[in-house]
Amino acid sequence: MRLDGRENFKIRETQIQINSNKHADGSCTISCGDTKIICTATIEESVPPFLRKSGLGWITAEYGMLPRSTGSRMKREATSGKQTGRTLEIQRLIGRSLRTCVDRSSLGERQIIIDCDVLQADGGTRCASITGGWVALKLAIEKMIDLGKFTEDPILHQVAAVSCGIIEGVPMVDLNYYEDSNADLDSNFVMNEQEEFVEVQCTAEQVPLKRTELEELCDLATAGINKLLKVQKESLNF
Repeated sequence: MRLDGRENFKIRETQIQINSNKHADGSCTISCGDTKIICTATIEESVPPFLRKSGLGWITAEYGMLPRSTGSRMKREATSGKQTGRTLEIQRLIGRSLRTCVDRSSLGERQIIIDCDVLQADGGTRCASITGGWVALKLAIEKMIDLGKFTEDPILHQVAAVSCGIIEGVPMVDLNYYEDSNADLDSNFVMNEQEEFVEVQCTAEQVPLKRTELEELCDLATAGINKLLKVQKESLNF
């Protein structure tokens, strides 16, 4: 039993509140335990220069943590004039993950920007951003369909993500900050509803990873993400 009372194979209580920002084309606030993130989608009728005249759309992401999203205040990255390597890594992961679930030719030459702002952090912020980001993306696309901009839904798959780790030799899913900080190994899994892994990030902090342990982590991630996919559907009422 873990500090928050969960068994090792259980994800944290997860809730997704849709339409939490009236200005965005699609938005939601996702809570995974004490981690809370607002995700918004913005549709632009243009694409980056490298995609002009290609007929393809683009999905990208931006990620940031508010100053008091953590135990002590952190400076806004804007005050230093540049983003940290961690921020760049996370927003690229979010963008890659969401691009895999969309038929970019059906988007036309449009760009959808997913903004993920961490209101409160307790581990798993990149995974929650992907899970919530997909909901914001889906809502934005539905808005475009209602406006007659699309003849068919360009979304091909659902996508969600969860963290896993090994702590004192025990595999666990959906790590909070304490667990992540004390893990012998931590990993992030991104998966669609067909149980196909979009991305797997795995880092041995203390000891190398055995193949049997990797398989166990894959099983934990699959079960956890399937629950998150269900939460996404319930938030969208389908």
